[in-house]
Amino acid sequence: MHVPDGMINLPVSAAAGVVAAGAVAVSLRGARRELGDGPLAEGHGAERTAPLAGLVAAFVFAVQMLNFPVAAGTSGHLLGGALAAILVGPFTGVLCIAVVLLMQGILFADGGLTALGVNITVMGVVTVIVSYSIFRGLLRILPRKRRSVTVSAFVAALVSVPAAAAAFTLLYAIGETTDIPIGKVLTAMVGVHVLIGIGEAAITALTVGAVIAVRPDLVHGALGLAAPLKLRVDGELVDAPAPSPAPAASVSARSPRRLLVAGIGTALLLAGVVSFYASANPDGLEKVAADKGFDEKVDEHAHAAADSPLADYGIENISNTRLSGGLAGVIGVGATVVVGSGIFYVVHRRRTTVSTSAGSPGASPERA
Repeated sequence: MHVPDGMINLPVSAAAGVVAAGAVAVSLRGARRELGDGPLAEGHGAERTAPLAGLVAAFVFAVQMLNFPVAAGTSGHLLGGALAAILVGPFTGVLCIAVVLLMQGILFADGGLTALGVNITVMGVVTVIVSYSIFRGLLRILPRKRRSVTVSAFVAALVSVPAAAAAFTLLYAIGETTDIPIGKVLTAMVGVHVLIGIGEAAITALTVGAVIAVRPDLVHGALGLAAPLKLRVDGELVDAPAPSPAPAASVSARSPRRLLVAGIGTALLLAGVVSFYASANPDGLEKVAADKGFDEKVDEHAHAAADSPLADYGIENISNTRLSGGLAGVIGVGATVVVGSGIFYVVHRRRTTVSTSAGSPGASPERA
């Protein structure tokens, strides 16, 4: 659902850019809490939390390359807002999607640069807010089990995609560049993105379930989920005594290194190899825009990054399509994880600096 330049007029694109910038600013502040208060951050620092968030961004980038068929002549791909929010938190999740969209726009000419604010708002902010609200709401009423996290992730991701499609339609209704009945656009956009949402939900639930199976302590949405252990005493259930805190050595031993290596390896495999077999059909937005005729003002060749050596997910001067696309995908994963981890490291270090300054003698208190 990458909105290209020219599909929405400049005033609305600029307004969406302001909204996106505000959302990123708020997310930077919120991410300092998410990256600083997680179980891995206690005594471990950004050298562990930042790469985990960077991995999520890289994984979303890789899976977005895997368009899957959803209807005749139409494909879809992961948006990733629900997945990122559940794995690393909603604020960090918005930043993950923003990093992915920035890399795609600058390096691969995927999604307009003047429409970057529109894309971050629709694919990042809307999907995260909708999905995480539904996810937390479902966890309050479902049994406190790991399976509930997976089920909630499925439903949250499923709803987030047509919600993003509706949000795009609202922006298009305000900033349309062609005279197309909005009702028809809304019906077509939501209809096809409900189908895409099913694929998004399956990918999200499978990924969250896989991480929970091996490291539930790394899933932000599952923190504090375990119900207190009960013991039956004289026929009555009572709370079991709280276990003794794990020694520092034990906590340190639970390094996420294996998960990081496995995650990066999986992302490289998906982007470098599996992406070759992705559907070549236009995605939901492209198909609806072509069918309804509101892509008339779109000129892909006018993209500011159209001359990038990685434009259209291929490497210039490499004629072998499989090799060209695979190398471009690998470069994209590498760039995303490096940029993402670097940003999250700075965010975490900023929190640490603020906390240290606030706690030093004579320092005035400052909210992180």
